[in-house]
Amino acid sequence: MPRLDGTDIETHNLGGNFSFTGARIAGLGATEYTLVDIEVDMSGSVSPFLSDLIAMIKASVEACRKSPRSENLLVRVAAFSSSYPGGINEVHGFIPLASVDQTAYDRLSAGGGTPLFDACYVGVGAANAYAKMLFDQEFNANGISFFITDGEDTGGAASPAMIKAEIARATKEEFLESHVSILIGINAAACTAALGRFQKEAGITQYIDAGDVTKGKLAKLAAFVSQSVSSTSQALGTGGPSQAIAATI
Repeated sequence: MPRLDGTDIETHNLGGNFSFTGARIAGLGATEYTLVDIEVDMSGSVSPFLSDLIAMIKASVEACRKSPRSENLLVRVAAFSSSYPGGINEVHGFIPLASVDQTAYDRLSAGGGTPLFDACYVGVGAANAYAKMLFDQEFNANGISFFITDGEDTGGAASPAMIKAEIARATKEEFLESHVSILIGINAAACTAALGRFQKEAGITQYIDAGDVTKGKLAKLAAFVSQSVSSTSQALGTGGPSQAIAATI
């Protein structure tokens, strides 16, 4: 599939100042898709390892290309920081892997605070909204969301209760066959307890403390993301979520 141009992408409003983009459904070639959402912290505290974090995003997406079901993946990548208008910088919306331009990740920069709650809310909400559009046109879909942060939320419009309601809606309304959400802490030892509480309050499937940032650790994180995506995609059509997502990195 060739890379999409602007005419192949649609923008959708989630309410308030939140929106997302995705490939026009009429142009999709498969009959079922796994929606992959990757939200990455770009607050000022990630500056010391920004280049390694960008390399991790690239490695995660590149590894997904090697999945036996790569043509059934639609991937969205967004960064979150209070330095961005609205707190969210969507690098690209839900698009096929063949259309991803990895040089776009190089333009990410770090600064500002951590609107973690907003990122989680928009990530799950975008997957829900896009899945509903797929469902209405008789596509089958499941989803997986990753929220990668090095700290606690520092303010925004969303709350854990709002995120929990959106996560519950993902499968209750049955337009997503299953949805897995994973909160990942990097360099977040001081915030582990707070992030663990947030995970429970927001109804996020699991929290993983990935430990201190090193190139080796971020490589493992990229492998974890791609393996989790592959497992979720292979579960599509079984009626349940993937069963082989590891609890540690």
